[in-house]
Amino acid sequence: MKISLIVAIADNNAIGLNNDLLWRLPNDMKYFREITSGHHIITGRKNYISIPQKFRPLPNRTNLVLTRQTDFNDEGSFTFYNLESAIDFAKSNNETELFIIGGGQIYKEALEKNLIDKMYVTHVHHHFEADTFFPEIDKNLWEKISVNAHEKDEKHPYAYSFVVYEKMN
Repeated sequence: MKISLIVAIADNNAIGLNNDLLWRLPNDMKYFREITSGHHIITGRKNYISIPQKFRPLPNRTNLVLTRQTDFNDEGSFTFYNLESAIDFAKSNNETELFIIGGGQIYKEALEKNLIDKMYVTHVHHHFEADTFFPEIDKNLWEKISVNAHEKDEKHPYAYSFVVYEKMN
């Protein structure tokens, strides 16, 4: 099973403020939905509950929520207390590509433990004030395998690029 992460990050590595997104980019939301649909996704509890309730659990995906709260339960999702047990659950369900979708602590842990094989990164070409940041992408460990750049337009207030990275051997 391949373990991937998907994230949108600003030029200053910002990914969130007050447990919310920093921007609204409809094409990024569509990209996220297309890439993760039909797969298991791992998210931290705070990230999960920041999703509007009418969209939880995310449809057409198996939602795996990481939390330290032993009483957390959200119908339609599965609760885990560590990253490895959530990964094992996806493997036991014959997942081919598992996605880590945030938040910041989950990204950091997965990268520090060297669990990630592939990264789908939307680079938002702007600096934002934030309280949550994505770790610096080490260019010695990750190779860009595709780049799809977009200019700002009437629906997208910032230029952005969809970049796929694979771990170098």
